[in-house]
Amino acid sequence: MRAARLDSGRGLAKAAAKARLLRPGMAALLAALAVELVDELVDGTKSAAMPLIRHDLSLSYFQVGLLAAVPLIAGGLLELPVGVVSGTGARRRRFILAGGVVFIAAVLAAGLAGSFAGLLAALTIFFPASGTFVSLTQSELMDAVPERRAQHMARWTLAGSAGAVAGPLLVAAVLAAGQSWRLAFIMIAGCSAAAWLAVAATGRGGGESRARSETGPDGNDAGSGRGAESAAAASGWPGWREAAVIIRRSGALRWLVLLEVSDLLLDVFTTFLALYLVETAHAAPSVAALGVAVRLGAGLAGDVILIRLLERRDGRRVLRASVWLAGLLLPAFLLAPGLGLKLTVLAGLTIATAPWYPVLKAELFGSLPGRSGLAVSLSSASGLAGGLGPLAVGLLAENFGLSWAMAALCVVPALMLAVPAGRRPTGGESGSARLGCRG
Repeated sequence: MRAARLDSGRGLAKAAAKARLLRPGMAALLAALAVELVDELVDGTKSAAMPLIRHDLSLSYFQVGLLAAVPLIAGGLLELPVGVVSGTGARRRRFILAGGVVFIAAVLAAGLAGSFAGLLAALTIFFPASGTFVSLTQSELMDAVPERRAQHMARWTLAGSAGAVAGPLLVAAVLAAGQSWRLAFIMIAGCSAAAWLAVAATGRGGGESRARSETGPDGNDAGSGRGAESAAAASGWPGWREAAVIIRRSGALRWLVLLEVSDLLLDVFTTFLALYLVETAHAAPSVAALGVAVRLGAGLAGDVILIRLLERRDGRRVLRASVWLAGLLLPAFLLAPGLGLKLTVLAGLTIATAPWYPVLKAELFGSLPGRSGLAVSLSSASGLAGGLGPLAVGLLAENFGLSWAMAALCVVPALMLAVPAGRRPTGGESGSARLGCRG
């Protein structure tokens, strides 16, 4: 009995010690999620305010197209080397904080822009600033606790979804108060400043958290895999030839390709959803807007479910199961006879695809242990190529009709089956440990 009480006391002491150790890491996690939230808040606000922006600045449709294309291409090219040159540790922290300052300034400049040229310049500066502030914050989060990459990416995606939904709501609230769309951008700049201060305040805890993740809460080595990551990170940028070898041997290209393939049924599908509901399903524009709202709301629900699911299941197994489910639900959505049934299936399809981006992105970082900066640069490069996805769907719709173009997306789940099966856990592994050794 006494031995049992001693064991219980030791267990409680160990749990309390672990909780104390995790507090700085939790603060860093919340700061990182705030960064992603404000980034998607900008995007959601810009999309919702675009009709007002076009009216105020007297923009042509061609200029509206330039506002979407030029920042994406020019900003993407500027962002491309950021992950490589930022390095790790204190150097990366300086890049993150500098990028955050430019991020805040660009959002404020967009809200104050009085001409097309001013708005174009602000948005073009915003893209590489976002890459530096947001993408490097993401890479730091992935490095902090390697065994929880999938769970942290699920939370990251949830924060982004919340920001995307909050953007149109912010515009609606500002307009309901009788104010201009400009106030929404100024308010976001203030929120971005708060997120920047949170990241700056948790900077010291980040390195401490990473050190604990490598040694474990008891001071013991947490595993040879994480030790290898630490050694790799300490070695710095390997140079272009060695980097090519690392990329080839790591399998990172597989995850990059799968990320771009998955986007066809994520962002690209969402881009054409309202058009499909109006032109093919013969829905009223208001119903099409409801369809987009269903898509966004189901995305939030899927992200919440995924966070709980990844605490109990291997990320790759969850992903493969979701691929099979999406392969059934996408044709069901396209063939559903009524709008009510279509929207119901759409919600299910959105929840089914919720694991795709966070799990694939976590696997990309996991395939390059200690090289998260390289993963950021590779993501930027593949994102430029991924811009061909909407173009391909648009060309199919132009030549064969939108219904056939959407039907062509049914090939995406088949391609996603290239995801390797998850590893079977050994008897002594816990759920979080099982998730830590993939990639």
